[in-house]
Amino acid sequence: MSERLKTTETVSNEEVIEDLTKDLKDSLNTQENLDEFVISPTSSTEDSPAHKVPSEKTVPDFTQFEDIPLDADKDVDKDGDGDKESDTDSIDEEALKDAELDLTDDQKEERKIIAEELKIAGNNMFKIEEYDMSIEKYTEGLKICPLQYPQQRAILYCNRSAAKMKQKKYKHAIKDCTKAIELDDKYVKAYIRRAQSYEHTEKLDESLADYKKILELDPSHAEARKATIRLPPLIEEKNEKLKTEMLGKLKDLGNMILKPFGLSTENFQLEQDPESKGYKINFKQ
Repeated sequence: MSERLKTTETVSNEEVIEDLTKDLKDSLNTQENLDEFVISPTSSTEDSPAHKVPSEKTVPDFTQFEDIPLDADKDVDKDGDGDKESDTDSIDEEALKDAELDLTDDQKEERKIIAEELKIAGNNMFKIEEYDMSIEKYTEGLKICPLQYPQQRAILYCNRSAAKMKQKKYKHAIKDCTKAIELDDKYVKAYIRRAQSYEHTEKLDESLADYKKILELDPSHAEARKATIRLPPLIEEKNEKLKTEMLGKLKDLGNMILKPFGLSTENFQLEQDPESKGYKINFKQ
């Protein structure tokens, strides 16, 4: 089993199919490749693959806010792939909690005011499209805003997600929106931005779930209502494509297994029983 399937991280259906079929193919190819290392009695050890000297190949030369309004999320930058960058703005809340133990209420209130000023600075940077600076200001705000002010922290996370969306860092935007929702589970704007980011990363089921949640919180939300109509056909189309891809890979594996017997998957035909709706396999020569 691949390392990807052993982790607890959410894995898509496409990745599961890819890993399972790869494992099966590798196990079959391993058996076939054993024949290459069987030395014939009439051959010398120098003729074996292990003793063959590789031919010379050319080696490549590697030296050579208030909360930011939703309409600000429009015209998201579609260039580059920011999600490949490391997320350097994570917040160590345990360290923040420890640092707050010795603070007085007045000191915490002072920190809240400073965080509010940093949020405003981040909003101003966002307006002039200085998204890196904007993210930096929101992050500074999150690092100083006391944990006892969840509403303010939720806004900082949500505003930072908007800046990341502008940079096409959708996966990181999803993380920020999720943190905002954890702090305020009725934060409609955070659900909207997460739903949009989910759709950009082709997580259509998750996007639809967020839009449905938005309608629970605000039944009059026009974008969410349109999305609940628009997304289901796209999800069905994606699932059909996945199903076709899966069957194609299974067919390739079947042909690989049957080849030594002079057979292929074309020799087997699935027929559905109209009454039981089950399937039976018929063999044809």
